[in-house]
Amino acid sequence: MKKGNPIALLPIGVFLVLYLGLGILFEYILKIPMGFYNVPVVVAFMVAIFAACLQNRKLNINQKLEVMAQGLADKNIITMLLIFLTAGAFVGVTGRSGAESVAYFMLSIIPARFAVAVLFIVSCFVSTAMGTSVGTITLLTPIAAAVSGASGFSLPLCAASVMGGAMFGDNLSFISDTTIAACNGQGCAMHDKFRENFKIALPAAIVTLIVIIILSFKTDIASVIDNDYDLVNIIQYLLVLIGGILGINVFIVLIAGIVTGSVIALLTGQSSPVNILTDMGTGVSGMFETCMVAVLVSAMCALIREHGGFDALLGLMRRTFKGRRGGQVGMGLLVGAMDIATANNTVAIVMANPIAHEMASIYGITPRKAASILDTFSCVFQGILPYGAQILVAISALHSLGYEISAFDIIPLLFYPMLLLVSSLIFILFSKPDTNKT
Repeated sequence: MKKGNPIALLPIGVFLVLYLGLGILFEYILKIPMGFYNVPVVVAFMVAIFAACLQNRKLNINQKLEVMAQGLADKNIITMLLIFLTAGAFVGVTGRSGAESVAYFMLSIIPARFAVAVLFIVSCFVSTAMGTSVGTITLLTPIAAAVSGASGFSLPLCAASVMGGAMFGDNLSFISDTTIAACNGQGCAMHDKFRENFKIALPAAIVTLIVIIILSFKTDIASVIDNDYDLVNIIQYLLVLIGGILGINVFIVLIAGIVTGSVIALLTGQSSPVNILTDMGTGVSGMFETCMVAVLVSAMCALIREHGGFDALLGLMRRTFKGRRGGQVGMGLLVGAMDIATANNTVAIVMANPIAHEMASIYGITPRKAASILDTFSCVFQGILPYGAQILVAISALHSLGYEISAFDIIPLLFYPMLLLVSSLIFILFSKPDTNKT
């Protein structure tokens, strides 16, 4: 390694002060609803890049621009951007009708006693198919409120079950931006990361389901859940889910989902060709900020690396965490700290990727395991943040329905993220060294 320069990490500090500091000011001091999401993350990163450009007088501005360009000249960055945009088009075309059909179909065939357990399972399925935890929570939180009102289950438990299932899919889905960011950043195939992750996520999900069922049997049930659904609208989600599990190229899977969703919408009269194009454009537009963040973070990290910041951080990690297991824990804490600071697990992964990649080489961690650790730990922290998008969206949806509930009513019942952390640490502690180097 080159000689480390801790001062080169200053741009990250500038970003954290702007983003986290203003977020706390807006959310908790000025009491602005969803204050953290009134802070423009792109602007915060632009200021951080300008701070990076003021460092290292040995390079002039043109040379620094070349360094940033080299940071962007990576096929993984281009692949990531194209997948983000294609995934946005898929979500825009399929809309909510398919996910609602999935939810109500499963709720219609399960006894009311297990309604909350079904909410968790449905959330797992929908988020894995859609690739978005926020989208899943937005969709299913009103259903969770309906389940609570009709069955007698507590609203915080129903909301927490939806959030837990949403984080399950955010962690595992082939079209989740966290999966895309982690896999492309570490250079591993998505199906390899999925297999690695599944061994961690499944035990946590099973134990969560058992806990929910135990609590369900301690609740008096009022009635059953009933609503209309259309099984045809499930097809595109099944195609994406099955195609991803089989390891088919993600572009092929997404395009197949877009085409299938469009055909179904046209044949069933749910939409017109013009509306489908409009919805597709809306979905793609929704990914623009994520794309810009990926670009700006890559440019900023290239400068930090050139100035010796990553070498300083790697040196600290090597002194603090010893051995292969220590390296994995350090990698998880690194992305967790980034997530606490940014309240965005995708941004946290993108920021941690370059450092994690170097750590993986030093500690002998395979790319698939590194990607799995980054994605899993980012979802653990994101899933319980009181100022994270997931919990804020759930609370906002419930408030719009007339329910008074706070983040701290839900957090103690977020069993899945907490159990996912336990499962991850157990897996790191007892896992054997990899013989497969992919």
